[in-house]
Amino acid sequence: MQFVETDDVIEKKENMRITDIFSKKGEKYFRAIEKEVLKEISARDNLIVSCGGGLVIDENNVSIMKNTGVVVCLKADDKTIYERVKKDKSRPLLNVSDPVRRIRELLKSRAPFYDRADIFIDTADISPIGVAAKIVDNLDNV
Repeated sequence: MQFVETDDVIEKKENMRITDIFSKKGEKYFRAIEKEVLKEISARDNLIVSCGGGLVIDENNVSIMKNTGVVVCLKADDKTIYERVKKDKSRPLLNVSDPVRRIRELLKSRAPFYDRADIFIDTADISPIGVAAKIVDNLDNV
């Protein structure tokens, strides 16, 4: 299977970094492009698709994902997420004075959408290989 990162596809399509899309064109524009990219990607077979955390806030996006594949939610607590992304300035929604609080807010507001996933993996204390193994183990239950 081929791995596809939606943000990478968006950056290539727009010839612009995600942070620049947010700052120059706004989140609403970004979400529209994100939806378009998801539709294009979902028409292909044999992909593992990594989506940005906000993609699920659109009900149509959730429907597309659930109708075209298995949706896996990789979870972690706010502090773990912060430790993983604190040096990454390419996350426009976290470039705020209190990113841990912002992560908490995003997790809370997105929880009903994340809860629609088919598989849930808590990644806080697991290596990437361990996460992959857990996903494979859970695929038989979907």
